[in-house]
Amino acid sequence: MELGDSRGAPMSLPADLRSVDAPAAYHDGIAAIIKIAGQCTAADWAAPTSCPEWRAADLAGHLRCIADDYHEYLDDAPVSRLARLMGTGAHAEAIARKLARQNAAELAALPEVPPQEHIAAFAESALRYAARLGPLLRLPHHSYRGRVITVAGMAGLAIVEWHVHAWDLASAIGEVYRPPDPEAVLAAWLSGMPHLPLRADVDPWLAVLRSSGRLSA
Repeated sequence: MELGDSRGAPMSLPADLRSVDAPAAYHDGIAAIIKIAGQCTAADWAAPTSCPEWRAADLAGHLRCIADDYHEYLDDAPVSRLARLMGTGAHAEAIARKLARQNAAELAALPEVPPQEHIAAFAESALRYAARLGPLLRLPHHSYRGRVITVAGMAGLAIVEWHVHAWDLASAIGEVYRPPDPEAVLAAWLSGMPHLPLRADVDPWLAVLRSSGRLSA
């Protein structure tokens, strides 16, 4: 399955992603962020988010940073800085602390531009990333405690990030967000995030939100 186009020829994907339309879920996440950001007023961009240290404007900058990080990780796989971190097999909490420090440093280095400019840069970078993936999906991206995460699995992680951050942004402006295909987002979690345990729920979207710390157990 070509992640750049949901109508592409079938390719090898992790088992968790084979029964869902992963490309559509990836693009749905980008589209949701663009749509929600388009509703934000100046006051909305100053609103707190579910990430305690960030306002909505900071979230826009973070999205720009992580989309660019995905390109870096792909360029350097399987020996990227992310691969080296995951290869330590550290506990999820230690990985989260390290990534939080990285995120804060990258956010501080961004140019001071309107949040909408960050969102536009995020969308361009995220779409470009998807277009690169087709021939690379089967290749190893990194590993964690003996489990190899392929490039396709890493794309699954991106799917989760886009939709969870769409929820974060929507919540900041008092809106409710639910992805069009919650089962695909859950499958993406299973394919790309073995270091984070999944909290069971009959609703796949609530399982993702609980597992990502957005909702209490």
